[in-house]
Amino acid sequence: MFERNQKTIFVLDHTRYFSIASEEYISMDFLKGKPSADGGATGAAGNATGGGGSQFSKSLWTCACESSIEYCRVVWDLFPGKKHVRFIVSDTAAHIVNTWSHSTQNMSHVMNAMVMVGVPSRNVATSSDYSVIHGLRAAIEALAEPTDEQLAAMADLGTDELPRIPNKGRVICITSARDNTSMKSLEDIFNTVLVQQNALAAPPAKKGLVIDHCHLVILNIVPLGVESLVTNRSLLKISPLLDVEIHTVSAPDISYKLTHLILNHYDLASTTVTNIPMKEEQNANSSANYDVEILHSRRAHSITCGPDFSLPTSIKQGATYETVTLKWCTPRGCGSADLQPCLGQFLVTPVDVTSRPSSCLINFLLNGRSVLLEMPRKTGSKATSHMLSARGGEIFVHSLCITRSCMDEAPSITDGPGGRVSDYRTAELGQLIKMSRMVPLKVKDPSAPPLARRLPRYFPLTTSSSILFHLQRHINWLPHFLHILVKEDMDKQDEVRCQQHIHELYKSASRGDVLPFTHTNGARLKLSKAKDQYRLLYRELEQLIQLNATTMHHKNLLESLQSLRAAYGDAPLKSEPGASLLRSYTESPLSPERLEPITSGSASGSSNSNSLLKASKRRMSSCGQRSLLDIISSAERSQSNKRLDFSGRLCTPLGQVAKLYPDFGNKDKDSVVTAASITPNVKEESVRS
Repeated sequence: MFERNQKTIFVLDHTRYFSIASEEYISMDFLKGKPSADGGATGAAGNATGGGGSQFSKSLWTCACESSIEYCRVVWDLFPGKKHVRFIVSDTAAHIVNTWSHSTQNMSHVMNAMVMVGVPSRNVATSSDYSVIHGLRAAIEALAEPTDEQLAAMADLGTDELPRIPNKGRVICITSARDNTSMKSLEDIFNTVLVQQNALAAPPAKKGLVIDHCHLVILNIVPLGVESLVTNRSLLKISPLLDVEIHTVSAPDISYKLTHLILNHYDLASTTVTNIPMKEEQNANSSANYDVEILHSRRAHSITCGPDFSLPTSIKQGATYETVTLKWCTPRGCGSADLQPCLGQFLVTPVDVTSRPSSCLINFLLNGRSVLLEMPRKTGSKATSHMLSARGGEIFVHSLCITRSCMDEAPSITDGPGGRVSDYRTAELGQLIKMSRMVPLKVKDPSAPPLARRLPRYFPLTTSSSILFHLQRHINWLPHFLHILVKEDMDKQDEVRCQQHIHELYKSASRGDVLPFTHTNGARLKLSKAKDQYRLLYRELEQLIQLNATTMHHKNLLESLQSLRAAYGDAPLKSEPGASLLRSYTESPLSPERLEPITSGSASGSSNSNSLLKASKRRMSSCGQRSLLDIISSAERSQSNKRLDFSGRLCTPLGQVAKLYPDFGNKDKDSVVTAASITPNVKEESVRS
């Protein structure tokens, strides 16, 4: 409830140094048709009347006041009544500008107080009494003071449970130091005072709340073009109570720096609405496109984006943070159809509230209109991702649902990664999930089997990839038979019952009965195809028994099934027992069945076509026993045997280097080769003549 950004305190240095100019000059030549020598642009260096026109420069105090007040304006716009900001001015003493009370947490109170404080005087003599340390001490005391929300929590809990109320805060100090040594001294003093304040808040004194943690941000500002000896430093943990970070920035850029910091302090994001059509102020008949930057909660972007969308970002000139650029769409009235897919709404505030484009956009929205914003997809098209609208005098950004929402129909399983597969075993998968449900126990049961033993060791994903599970819908005794096979405590009676079912399968195969497949449409299959179906059924059944062979009864069933396969002419290969189990575990249910070689006794009485079929199956079986590496290696060896080796390697003794083109440049050798190539041509011509 009470986060670190619940309390923020600005400590402004009001010493004589802050009365100097920021060295960013602004032209005051407002006469039309008479621009100044530098084109009316701001520039650094020069005097107040340089460039042929009137110019002025803000002081360091004015830059610090404007940027800090703009910081608190954003906080109070986006978190009205929830986040608190206080101001303390430090010179010879600490001057409290406002308190944690809601009556002083507003822009008018702070601005009126700043007007009364005024710019530091240049006529005051330099003295050690002028220091920012007075303000830092007062800031720590202010952090120990409870807010209205903390007072309400204290009233509910009572005085005995005060340490349970979290109390964190952030102090932003705007000052100017000479070097890193002065900055280090400032950190040590702040840490010492923080520890002393917690000692006062502890019993028995109980003067205020204990400060759990403080985040100190020091902004060291200098005039434009002046080099500072203070180096930037990221967040550093000084003690368990204190984290410190240091930023050195020129006075004109302090507003960009505070805007960058507020994004991280309050988890905000920046959005720039581009291509806003707006009438020209000088010419009402023409219009131009403008951009307006707004701030809002970061969740407005995170809850909208999906994997198919990318946020277009850019960095404004002079800024160091990224802003998301969304395009203006045709405005319309805010209807229920537009808000139906809304995922959330968040308050919005413009970055530059005094600019004409921001003012026009705010007035446009407050008049009851709404604006849709577009973001590009990765595919190149666009989607309406956000909407700006006003409710009760406040402007909100609505995050629209651009992906599949809960109101859409659930996607079909055929549209998933598996393709258009319509026979997934979804009901069996649901039963498997229920069976895998785990319940926490206070005391571990040593007799309980592990989860891996209770899960099925063979589970085809689809019905079409398994003959055994496909037939259980059409053979009445098969579901109960499969249930007995996977039992860990199979007894003798279960074994006898399974033996009877296996013999029934063998008798059906001997009679030539066709297995009741639904895709056969009642047509009688050929005898050879029916035999192949029974062979595949036996192999899958043997695989299932092997994976669940935990008792002696399972092993007896396995031996009985293997003897039946041998009698049927489909004896399994004699291989290592671990190899078949490894294949059963690692092979996908959608993989094609491997055909085993058929014995010579069964092939002796076959016809010519059957022998060809068995020979092809034997070749496929022998190929199936080899790995992919063996197949590729043998193919490469066969190709290399067809090519002759390099003659230099064959003729050169071991350890010597072969000479490339040894006969190149030998005239005698070249003449012999030329004569040998001419002679056949002469003979050819004589034959033709």
